[in-house]
Amino acid sequence: MRARLLSVVGARPNYMKVAPLHRAFARYAERVEHIIVHTGQHYDAELSDVFFADLEMPEPAVFLGVGSGTQAQQTARIMLAFEPVCLQLRPQLVFVVGDVNSTIACALTAVKLGIPVAHVEAGLRSFDRRMPEEINRVATDAIADYFFVTEPSGVENLRREGKSEEQIFLVGNTMIDSLLFALPKARCHSIRSDLGLQPRGYVVVTLHRPSNVDNPEQLRLLLQLFSELAQWRTVVFPVHPRTRQAIDRFGLEQYVRPLCLLPPLRYVEFLALVLESDFVVTDSGGIQEETTYLGIPCLTLRTTTERPITCQLGTNWLVPPEPGPLRAALQTLQRGERKQGQVPPLWDGHAAERIAQIVLERCLRISVE
Repeated sequence: MRARLLSVVGARPNYMKVAPLHRAFARYAERVEHIIVHTGQHYDAELSDVFFADLEMPEPAVFLGVGSGTQAQQTARIMLAFEPVCLQLRPQLVFVVGDVNSTIACALTAVKLGIPVAHVEAGLRSFDRRMPEEINRVATDAIADYFFVTEPSGVENLRREGKSEEQIFLVGNTMIDSLLFALPKARCHSIRSDLGLQPRGYVVVTLHRPSNVDNPEQLRLLLQLFSELAQWRTVVFPVHPRTRQAIDRFGLEQYVRPLCLLPPLRYVEFLALVLESDFVVTDSGGIQEETTYLGIPCLTLRTTTERPITCQLGTNWLVPPEPGPLRAALQTLQRGERKQGQVPPLWDGHAAERIAQIVLERCLRISVE
């Protein structure tokens, strides 16, 4: 009888982390059944479909459709919807990835049912409890059974929190697995020529964190700085739905007129843009990792990062989202000064393969020979 594994996705960044796992476990299809469950935490049918296509990922076998709501409402709805799935499918292991509400909700549900939980991207810490994602990371790691870690800081954090060496596995980064999988498609994509962009002649901007977009004065300040940046580089700005709503609500349209605004992009399109950009300005977590692998300078508009290796080894600079520090960083880049980074260890496109082998041999005691 095959072992049954469930992997939970709740938002688009989760797709990139789970798709390589699905491919890796497909190699052992005679021994394990890998099922993808989508909570519907963030879901746009049209955009999700093209993400699945870009990553050659199957449609989720189970879709819970919980939708949006407050942190508490969403977490509760996910738990209520996920519990019957676990009772019906009775998996031997549940994978949760990253740090969204689906991660902690499904981990908590599984653990209460006595189902072991594996956390992919475990141990990352910003040490900023004002971020909902940090609460989700800490809480998930407090109850999970197995920890698959992307960088050494995660290992140290888990050790400090009392996890045993037998539970912790430094395996690399499944986000980079997906990046390498999609890279050939991105290199030949037409989006740059369609937009009339010259290599290194433009900057990619993303902005979505509540601390940056929910406060009208903070959002106005950042958009004004992006308008200044547009005087010497084309600013390509795929606008997150949350940010688009905030711009409209606060009446800030005048500040985005100098920018090249785009709707949310599919994964390959966005990767194609980043590949030939001069640099990236973002408040995202995963983009810090992607730019580090690609060697593209990245200004992260935050005071903390849960991915310190992107600053220590990679091309990422933490820049407080304030006029002085951000202008100074942009002037440094305008002078042509660039941070020369390197790819962190084990970010080689084989993280999911390592996870699959560890799960079969050590967690499920199934031989892979």
